Amino acid sequence: MPKLKTKSGAKKRFSLTATGKVRANQANKRHGMIKRTQKQIRNQRGTTILAEADMKVVKKIFMPYA
Repeated sequence: MPKLKTKSGAKKRFSLTATGKVRANQANKRHGMIKRTQKQIRNQRGTTILAEADMKVVKKIFMPYA
């Protein structure tokens, strides 16, 4: 069976932690920030760890050798 390729978009959007969890950028930060509360803006800084269900999809389909 041939090797599977990692999706190019996934390489740019996700990274793995040392324990194997998937780290991703925070969603909902591109535009319309004037409507959001300061608390939301503060809490969405940096990156976040994906939920378990999303993590399985990313690791199995998009990043098979991660």
